[in-house]
Amino acid sequence: MVKKWGDNDVTLDTIKNQIIAVIGYGIQGKAQANNLKDSGLDVVVGLRKEGNSWKIAEADGQNVMEVRDAARIADIIHILIPDMEQADAYQNEISPYVTENKALCFSHGASIHWKWIEPPTNVDVIMVAPKGPGQRVRELFQEGFGTPSLVAVYKDHTGTALNRVLALAKGIGSTRPGVIETNFKEEVETDWFGEQVDLCGGAHSLIMKAFETLVEAGYQPEVAYFECLHEMKLIVDLIQKYGLTGMYNRVSETARFGGLTRGPRVIDESAKSKMKEVLSEIQSGQFAHEWLTSYKKEGKNAFQGYMQKIENHQIETVGKDMRKMMWSETNS
Repeated sequence: MVKKWGDNDVTLDTIKNQIIAVIGYGIQGKAQANNLKDSGLDVVVGLRKEGNSWKIAEADGQNVMEVRDAARIADIIHILIPDMEQADAYQNEISPYVTENKALCFSHGASIHWKWIEPPTNVDVIMVAPKGPGQRVRELFQEGFGTPSLVAVYKDHTGTALNRVLALAKGIGSTRPGVIETNFKEEVETDWFGEQVDLCGGAHSLIMKAFETLVEAGYQPEVAYFECLHEMKLIVDLIQKYGLTGMYNRVSETARFGGLTRGPRVIDESAKSKMKEVLSEIQSGQFAHEWLTSYKKEGKNAFQGYMQKIENHQIETVGKDMRKMMWSETNS
């Protein structure tokens, strides 16, 4: 049975006298560093001096220093730079300071699971993975709540690894809604699978194909945009709050009957078979190898061609105008 912890189950005692070095100040790094700081913990932020984030972190009141200096003084080194940059940063700036009884922490398990980083045996290796984007991690914390997280212990050298990671989860606000135990393998494989077949890849493909079907049948692109993209958020909000059955109980009877009888015809067993192929590629390491190879060769340009194809699609050109009806231009 899955292990869960709430706010009253966890204390900050294990780490209240320890220095936490948050390496990176992107979307997650900024949110987690500020939440930990506001929880009264001793936080330093490790950045490259020439980086754009240095002044931002200073303006937020963070104690900012070079990555190697932050790693050197820290008891817990929390690596929150992008996955594909972690191995180089670890090797060149962090590894000399990963010494006995320290903790190496992540918010995604890829670098450890795929052995892009191989830490020494005399440290704790832990993970706290918020199940939401950094902006919401910060917003919900400031509202007095939090974002649920997965927590995992890969290596427990000190005997306190679990208490350390639970305390970190409490510090970023995740024990307020609750945290769930996982392991690095499960977190990586399920996270990538969800991103690829459902949350990002599946969602964008479903929306675009539905839009194309209506437009090719002669319907106005603006109307197709409303029906296939704009209203998606409204339905997802219902699903998130009430579950699938709860969503169906809150839409019209026509939508309920049509969705229940036609939806499984669109996303059918053949689609599930393809999902299994994607999962197999993740589990085998094929996707990790493909992504690492592409990144080493092309960097962030590895996905630029795919992004350009979407950007040039009619749903995006129509969408820019449609979103101005509902959102400010800066959010379009």
